[in-house]
Amino acid sequence: MRRSSATVGILLCFAFLWATTEAFKLRIPGRKCFKNIPAMGNCLTHSNKDPPPAIETTFKLPAAAPVLSSGNGFGSGVIDLGGLKVSEISSFTKIWATHEGGPGNQGATVFEPTGIPEGFYVLGSYSQPNDKPLFGWILVAKDDSNGALKPPVDYTLVWSSQSLKIKQDGPGYVWLPTAPDGYKAVGHVVTTTPDKPSLDRIRCVRSDLTEQCETYSWIWGPGKSSDPNGFNVYEVRPSNRGTQAPGVRVGTFLAQNGGTTGPLSISCLRNTKASTAYMPNVKQIEAIIQAYSPLMYLHPNEQYLPSSVNWYFSNGALLYKKGEESKPVPIQSNGTNLPQDPNNDGAYWLDLPADEANKERVKKGDLQSSQTYIHVKPMYGGTFTDLAMWVFYPFNGPARAKVEFFNVPLGKIGEHVGDWEHLTLRVSNFNGQLWRVYFSEHSGGTWVDASELEFQSGNKPVAYSSLHGHALYPKAGLVLLGGDAIGIRNDTDKSNMVVDLGRNFEVISADYLGSEIIEPPWLNYFRAWGPKITYSVDEEIKKAVKALPGRLKSSVEKFVRSLPDEVLGEQGPTGPKVKRNWGGDEV
Repeated sequence: MRRSSATVGILLCFAFLWATTEAFKLRIPGRKCFKNIPAMGNCLTHSNKDPPPAIETTFKLPAAAPVLSSGNGFGSGVIDLGGLKVSEISSFTKIWATHEGGPGNQGATVFEPTGIPEGFYVLGSYSQPNDKPLFGWILVAKDDSNGALKPPVDYTLVWSSQSLKIKQDGPGYVWLPTAPDGYKAVGHVVTTTPDKPSLDRIRCVRSDLTEQCETYSWIWGPGKSSDPNGFNVYEVRPSNRGTQAPGVRVGTFLAQNGGTTGPLSISCLRNTKASTAYMPNVKQIEAIIQAYSPLMYLHPNEQYLPSSVNWYFSNGALLYKKGEESKPVPIQSNGTNLPQDPNNDGAYWLDLPADEANKERVKKGDLQSSQTYIHVKPMYGGTFTDLAMWVFYPFNGPARAKVEFFNVPLGKIGEHVGDWEHLTLRVSNFNGQLWRVYFSEHSGGTWVDASELEFQSGNKPVAYSSLHGHALYPKAGLVLLGGDAIGIRNDTDKSNMVVDLGRNFEVISADYLGSEIIEPPWLNYFRAWGPKITYSVDEEIKKAVKALPGRLKSSVEKFVRSLPDEVLGEQGPTGPKVKRNWGGDEV
């Protein structure tokens, strides 16, 4: 019997619906796997329930770690702190987890290190929030002086989750080791039973090999935010940090009830030997830079580009002296005629070329000449290397504000001659692996773990320079300096203007390498890299807010007056060596 084309079409539709229904019946529980529909492709292995927490994924850099040339102890896996050898462990066994509370209300997990070298001992457990991939490390130690390490004499129960009604892998118990006289605990032990841990499970460290700690970032607490009067788990780091500070971060955590005023119940380690003994040599520095040099994207509308310092000087930049403003002096290409005394007394400053046409040309910089200036320094008692990567801009452009639904140009506010910005790579001296990157943002900045960075071309982190202000951020988009209603716009985006900070670089300072690194003369110029711009903030504010509704005008005026000098831009900045992070930690 012949069927009409319409009838055939209806039958085919029913056949397809039947086949689809049967395919869904064959779906394997817990997996989205459509066996009878080839177009669906391979099975998807995630659960039908909530996706697994990020911590169940272990983060690894996109590419292999750099190949390090032989040399001093950098990258050798073990560092001698003086009577105590330490090794960095990043392989773990899960001990206990909670699945709510803490950052993102996703809970946290506690681990113990595995694969410990022979003769080394555990100093404490490791913990991190569940909202990030597993990416961390902890130090284990070997007694190299017959008395640097001892087992505890007892334990104190700090906290138990037994009576807490939260999602967890059974109850957890947090213990503080009781150290023998003359020793200190540097970490905690976590168990899943109320029985005290074995005294041989952990080691305490002789007091002269320890340093005072402070709390750093919040790892976990039963609530969605840290309660200063409740139970909390924190990262800890040495209280005193800098190129000369001996404090060593252990990677353990602090578990504490109530506030953290006064000395903490655990300590950090101390390097009693030279903190530079395990720093990278010149070839190793070059390998690190080539492997991890960030790719910096300028905003597509950026008018004020970076340049090399030599280009700036060679293209008409001038040195002014107070009292002799009518007789500015051209600056020699490497700054050899700049004052070299370590003063910032306002007696000298730099400025753009005097003639208007050349001034406007130089303000815009020269991307082709741009150079990265690198300061290499020890951190955490020489167990890490910081590579601060400085970029120079001849001019910082005007700021813009976001005022509710309005974008408001702020006239001359934000403008200044000379602009220094930087990123800092923090690399482990145990294995040469990138751990974190610091993004400078106006008067402060942000540390970002490698597990949260965007990478391109292997292990190169991506950074975004904000429009006109050149503050650096790890993600593209809008960041507001201020509140949600009123703030200074920091717009970032990808563009064709991208700078590989390892393409054209110069290591300008590494004190521990002595005469191997020659500091350029301009680095030891401690005065301002731009003049104090004289304009009326009142007038600029009035011009900026004249188009706004009356209710917003006073709010904007109050906000702009509260901005730090770095944002207002009236004063030219000082150079890298005057910045507080030169001899200290990033803040």
